[in-house]
Amino acid sequence: MAEYYQLKQDLLIWTLAMSGVIFFLVWLNYSFHIALSYLLGAGVGVVYLRMLAKNVERLGEGKTRVSSNRLALFAGLIIVATQWQQLHIVPIFLGFLTYKAAIIAYTFQTTFSEFMKR
Repeated sequence: MAEYYQLKQDLLIWTLAMSGVIFFLVWLNYSFHIALSYLLGAGVGVVYLRMLAKNVERLGEGKTRVSSNRLALFAGLIIVATQWQQLHIVPIFLGFLTYKAAIIAYTFQTTFSEFMKR
């Protein structure tokens, strides 16, 4: 379980770091409102990732299925984005997907670090 906890922490750090960098890049290249929409999506993505990690952790305790309650979080985010005029849907959606980009970046980093050790 120690490896799992380290992986969970590493993915959270990668996600937060990428979210911060991308937030400032979006702010510089577009507008502050679009950057805030991105940050809202990234924040919900972090919450989603934490919920997913807790569900996976419970699998080790004898639970046989992963819950799908996280989907309601994403659906609520998109519903709020469509109803509130100041929010932009595409930056929110892309912000939400930042956790997936962090997983890919972490995978590349660990793969290439193992490859370079050989």
